Amino acid sequence: MLLSEELKWRGFVHQSTFNELTDLDKSTLTFYWGVDPSADSMTIGNLAAAMLVKCLIKHGYKPVLLVGGATGLIGDPDGKADERSIKPMTEIQHNKEAIIKEYRNLFSGVDLKIVDNYDWFKGMTYLDFLRDVGKHVPMSQMLAREFVQTRLGENGSGISYAEFSYVLIQAYDFLVLNDRYGVSLQVCGSDQWGNSIAGVDLIRRKTGKEAHVYSVPLIVNKATGKKFGKSEEGAIWLNPTKTTPTTFYQFWINADDAGVEDYLKVYTELDPSSVSAIMQEQLQNPEKRPAQKLLAHEVTKLVHGPVQTQAAEAVTEVLVDNSRIAEISDEVAAVLRAEVSSATTNSGGTIVDALVAAGLAVSKTDARRLLQSNAISINGQKVSRDNFIPEDFINGRLLIRRGKAFKDTAVIELG
Repeated sequence: MLLSEELKWRGFVHQSTFNELTDLDKSTLTFYWGVDPSADSMTIGNLAAAMLVKCLIKHGYKPVLLVGGATGLIGDPDGKADERSIKPMTEIQHNKEAIIKEYRNLFSGVDLKIVDNYDWFKGMTYLDFLRDVGKHVPMSQMLAREFVQTRLGENGSGISYAEFSYVLIQAYDFLVLNDRYGVSLQVCGSDQWGNSIAGVDLIRRKTGKEAHVYSVPLIVNKATGKKFGKSEEGAIWLNPTKTTPTTFYQFWINADDAGVEDYLKVYTELDPSSVSAIMQEQLQNPEKRPAQKLLAHEVTKLVHGPVQTQAAEAVTEVLVDNSRIAEISDEVAAVLRAEVSSATTNSGGTIVDALVAAGLAVSKTDARRLLQSNAISINGQKVSRDNFIPEDFINGRLLIRRGKAFKDTAVIELG
């Protein structure tokens, strides 16, 4: 399959400066993709762009990955209604190191060139910047940006000179990478199109060379029509300390039926025959959600590795009552405790006390009310009694739940 064909099949066709998509098949280019260290992790929004990067690498394109130590000190204002807070250098440094670690994890086995734009900005004077960059960027171009018009409009919050100039910093990145490493293509998210085009224009004005931009489309949840990648708790992060591997896995396994085929194409490296086969199985057994299970397995393995994926799958099986908690290993039990609340009890302990200790009830009165209203289950079976019985515990533990939500589940173990 040619690169242009794979981009079409995966749904990666969006804005581009190439005349024809097939232009990408004619030669391999050196390209760059950058992430600002505004947080100490990327999200699955970034992951969509990373999968486009992996696709380009597979077809022989050479990557340069940028971490925005300089741009992170300002913060991209595009899409933001208000001025960003300035982050301290120590936080930026921590975030840079975390992003670089995720780069190396996602692109393991690839000969990577990782750069930091702070390296070429830290010694640059203000006058140098005005002469080398500002002189070549028309004000009309900068003022025409949609977010600038919004900020400066009647009900806008205004914009500082620092945020207004952000686009110049990113444009200069492209110029530097073009000069030092022969980068002639920038890959970006759909929200970075304007910043990236500024780099193409700067390279043309300064050097007369041709450069290009290719953006990944915004991934949309077809069931809601909203941007894909948010949960009730917020963003889905790649950092396991921000979104645990099990929570990450469960996000994917709960993907909507309408969009699961698209997500398989964007977020995995499965080939067309594999995706076609699993979607056929999905049609035959929709209640078993085979496509969501494969999606969750593949994406979690890519981001967190096979060991964490196996643990996430085992914990999820327990939480949906497809396997008894007694059957899991101590290692999986430890992962389960990290995902849900837990408490210990003894032979004289009661369900009422355990519900309070695990945070599933605010008081003993509340616990008794929940039991009487048939809202409590033990190992998947509804209970209304106040006390445990020996059969509740197998291998010294049980799973107790209030209602149906995973978050309202607790592990109770004999102490």
